Amino acid sequence: MFCVPAGVCGCCGPLRPRYKRLVDNIFPEDPKDGLSKSDMEKLTFYAVSAPEKLDRIGAYLAERLSRDVVRHRYGYVVIAMEALDQLLMACHSQSIKPFVESFLHMVAKLLESREPDLQVLGTNSFVKFANIEEDTPSYHRRYDFFVSQFSAMCHSTHEDTDTRNRIRVAGIKGLQGVVRKTVNDELQAIIWEPQHMDKLIPSMLFNMQDGEEPDRCATRSAPLCPDGEENPAVLAENCFRELLGRAAYGNMNNAVRPVLVSSYVKNFKIAQHSHHVIQQVLNHLDTNNKSTPRVRAGIVQVLLETVAIAAKGSVGPTVLEVFNTLLKHLRMSVDFELGESSRRNSACSVSSGRGKESEERIVQNAIIQTIGMLATVALRQPPFVRTKVKVHPLDSSLQVTSGFKSKSMSTALPPSFLDPLFSISLMEDSELRQLVLEILHNIIDRHDNRAKLRGIRIIPNVAALKIKREKISKQDIAFMKKHGQQLYRHIYLGCKEEDNNHKNFELLFTTLAIVTIELANEEVVIDLIRLSIALQEMCLINEENMPMFIRCGIMASVAAYLNFLSQMIANPPFCQHVSKVIEMRSVEALFLLPEHIFKDKCPLPESLDKEDKHLYFQTAEIAECLAGPGYNAERLSVPYIPQVTDEDRLTRRKSFVDTISLQVDIMPNSLPDKQSQLAEEITFATLKKAIDTTGLEEQEREKRRQLMEKFQKAPFEEIAAHCESKANMLHDRLAQIFELTIRPPPSPSGVVSISAGHTQHPSVPVYEMKFPDLCVY
Repeated sequence: MFCVPAGVCGCCGPLRPRYKRLVDNIFPEDPKDGLSKSDMEKLTFYAVSAPEKLDRIGAYLAERLSRDVVRHRYGYVVIAMEALDQLLMACHSQSIKPFVESFLHMVAKLLESREPDLQVLGTNSFVKFANIEEDTPSYHRRYDFFVSQFSAMCHSTHEDTDTRNRIRVAGIKGLQGVVRKTVNDELQAIIWEPQHMDKLIPSMLFNMQDGEEPDRCATRSAPLCPDGEENPAVLAENCFRELLGRAAYGNMNNAVRPVLVSSYVKNFKIAQHSHHVIQQVLNHLDTNNKSTPRVRAGIVQVLLETVAIAAKGSVGPTVLEVFNTLLKHLRMSVDFELGESSRRNSACSVSSGRGKESEERIVQNAIIQTIGMLATVALRQPPFVRTKVKVHPLDSSLQVTSGFKSKSMSTALPPSFLDPLFSISLMEDSELRQLVLEILHNIIDRHDNRAKLRGIRIIPNVAALKIKREKISKQDIAFMKKHGQQLYRHIYLGCKEEDNNHKNFELLFTTLAIVTIELANEEVVIDLIRLSIALQEMCLINEENMPMFIRCGIMASVAAYLNFLSQMIANPPFCQHVSKVIEMRSVEALFLLPEHIFKDKCPLPESLDKEDKHLYFQTAEIAECLAGPGYNAERLSVPYIPQVTDEDRLTRRKSFVDTISLQVDIMPNSLPDKQSQLAEEITFATLKKAIDTTGLEEQEREKRRQLMEKFQKAPFEEIAAHCESKANMLHDRLAQIFELTIRPPPSPSGVVSISAGHTQHPSVPVYEMKFPDLCVY
């Protein structure tokens, strides 16, 4: 008879995978003993050492947890969630993504349970997960289920008051966790969509309204009730404030709309984006123009509170628009009152009519009170009241952006706003360009450093200004990589405008300084130095024949900025080089310093000699100062060249057609004189120079070298902009050629009109044209 060895009977246990054995070991025989700490440490060490096993560990824990939930072994469920929390906090690797999916699946399993304790347990674990900052974004993870489930918990109707309170508090915390987890992730912008806001915001408003019941906590300002439990009303209000505080301008509509249509809201105040809220309330008032008087009065009261908040800063929509809307509804209310009075025919209807009349009077009084508040706001801006016209869009934008704070530049300056703003910055109107720069200052300066930078000057000690700044975020770095070249180009082009004055140069200097404080990492610092050197070279070469004041103003602005930059990055050799140049200018060229050039009677030089190198900042010396870790100083050898785009050409006042016409008028008269002048200047030296091609070959080689160096070291965004501008320029040239060559068909009447020196033939319909017989079929 065959005997089975005794050791074979238990062979299945040792053959189980190690991760399963480690997971099983953390569960004690009696769940009251709690999680085994020593075995949990072994499991954590194994997960950290072999992160590829995390997904299997998570799947096995999920399997055990699901089994324990079904069997009502809640002690083991608590142990499993505690183990999951510890693993989630300890492991931060690329392999944690599948583990997170298992974790969220288990949290969802607990939230679906009807046991309040399990729902609270799952919520607490989700909140811990929400506070973990992940290294890489998740492209596929969605939180739709959690928004729905937490919102349902916020409306809990459990029979026991304490249990109902615990579930609602857990639901609010869960929604707060969802907001914190998704609001700063561009890939999770779906949280702002209407279907989620319509669940999330009413849930908070429900608890805020329910907290006003007298049988609950005595005061809504207390975070805890007398018995020690958390106050759902206060927690919901804090979560609601946090949500609106994180809402960008483009998402405010979806956040405000559920508030306006909610039946729980009698009144509310929103300080951030108050101009946008005013517009939404006006639209809501128009939508409910036939609602009951009390509803309309409540909407007007909300408008009154919003205008009172906006009066501290700015009212986004024009005051005239708000006036017109309120006067329209005041007229409608009076018409309703008169119409009701005309229908009173009996004593019964008289009494009901008087009630209706009194309700309409409530609406009218609310409208009149709001108009009074608007008049107070308008008195601060007399042009609004006197002229009854809308302010210039830039003036309105300047008021709207005053006091604006945004955590991300990509949110505050989307392309739909940035591109038109930069286009206006190229207009031949110095005041418009000043407005554009002030708007940029309002948005970019998030730490209110402008007052410390007021007045363009050589700042001897930047540290004494106590500049406030934070570490550059990943979102802002991405913004500068995408839009940095566009910003540099407009600063470059804005500096050389001939009508620039002291204020323009001061605002340009402030722009560079604020960009340095808020958005400059090592790569941006190199770009800003390249831009400064390019501005200096532009003034020295002077290919565009700029006035001497503009050239000296640019040179002085560059000196003020490089002095500021060198101290901000705390590079002693760089500071010494800048100080040396400034010291030499104070002796030999005061007109190149901001303290002197912007005085009323500053003497200007006849020319700027490029050979006076000690008066100018040298690229080679700056590159030597920045050599070492941190800065890619080799990029300084690549000269900055702004790319000409369509908006640069289209925003000028003179069009291409005007230039062509001007050339046609002038060249026939001036060409003979020019030819004779050239004939007189031809000498033996001129011919010898023309025959000698050595210099041309050297120039060609140098040009090729610079071109190769540019494509090797220049940023990808700059190269892409350069290629795109060439393609756009070719397209424009072809369009102009087609426009000049294609003429309308001749008129059979022979009528010819002459305009601006060009013969123009009026176009005639095809059916009226006379064709030769051979051309007619």
